[in-house]
Amino acid sequence: MQTSLDKEVLDRVTYLTGSADITEDLLSAPAMIPFDNDIIEFLNDVSREIMNDPRGRAYSDVITFGFWIRKSSIIKLKEKYEIKDDAFHMGKGIVFHIAPSNVPVNFAYSLVSGLLYGNANIVRVPSKDFPQVTILVDAFNNALEQHPNMKSYVICARYNRDKEINDLFSSISDVRIVWGGDKTIEELRKSPLPPRSGEITFADRYSIAVIDADSYLCIEDKKRVAEDFYNDTFFSDQNACTSPRIIVWTGKQIEAAKKEFWEAEHDLVERKYSFQPIQGVNKLTQCFIASTALESIKIIPHKDNLIVRIAVSEISDTLMDYRDNSGFFYEFDCEDIRLIKPICNDKRCQTIAYIGDKKTIIPLLQAGVKGIDRVVPMGKTMNFDLIWDGYNLPYQLTRSVVLE
Repeated sequence: MQTSLDKEVLDRVTYLTGSADITEDLLSAPAMIPFDNDIIEFLNDVSREIMNDPRGRAYSDVITFGFWIRKSSIIKLKEKYEIKDDAFHMGKGIVFHIAPSNVPVNFAYSLVSGLLYGNANIVRVPSKDFPQVTILVDAFNNALEQHPNMKSYVICARYNRDKEINDLFSSISDVRIVWGGDKTIEELRKSPLPPRSGEITFADRYSIAVIDADSYLCIEDKKRVAEDFYNDTFFSDQNACTSPRIIVWTGKQIEAAKKEFWEAEHDLVERKYSFQPIQGVNKLTQCFIASTALESIKIIPHKDNLIVRIAVSEISDTLMDYRDNSGFFYEFDCEDIRLIKPICNDKRCQTIAYIGDKKTIIPLLQAGVKGIDRVVPMGKTMNFDLIWDGYNLPYQLTRSVVLE
């Protein structure tokens, strides 16, 4: 086991929480038991800092995270995900997290997952200077002043792509968690892990939405639905793996539902979304690429480029190879939910967001698809949970000591 770290390498890191010296202290930080009271109290104080910060009110993702780590919420998580067997459970040790560059608060969810299960954590935060990152890091730092015993467990760092730093942090990791897609995973795997260490990788994924037209038309608050869909898609520029890329319509009143749905969504996007010219150019380019690569598609006329819709007459297993972002959607009118099996049979398929009865998705699952890890209501695709992308984090982040 290493007893010291390369100081020259550590000094190339910018520490948002912690320092090079505290990073060295990680090596002697004892593993804690899952949902230790000190962890719960610390996170509750982080939540309080977030809720008392007026800057956070402008960012729903920050507020959502603040609610998620309140003491009452953590107690519910403990009741739901506490490992109950005859073994003794503790954290695996040190978890090295690589956060994605396009979802500002993801680093914090990943960090808390490691912390809840008793681990010390090194988190590489996004290099982009998101306001949300600043707000959350400030909250962590303020809470750490009240809980100095937690400083060795919460290290948030920022650095340019640097294999030596990745090598160093990987070499002391008991678990490495890599977000950000296939290329990031490929790059991190050039940095070896110790023989008994594990890795959790969140690769490139895509998601879809299934809307029952008849159920949608019965909803009184159409503006609320538009907000939910906006949060699932436009809030992250459709870059999140949870953001629907294709809208599957079921039911009898599809055309009437489409008209109301897209009018409400366009009104919201026009008021709320910050649209850049390059996004329009990219979507137009993708339309041309899709029209040459895919058969039987139709670009639906629209008055501007805020929302681009492409109708497809059938679902192929290559459709999602031509996806784009910033309001680029495929649409499919579906008579039998099993018709979308080709895109759900791909392991890249992550989430189905639905409006209507979730039981209508079951025949698709019974068809034996290799994809789909989550089926959630519209508006909740980005709600993080401790079972994610098919990984059971409570088991992945702890070790079990058998007591006979």
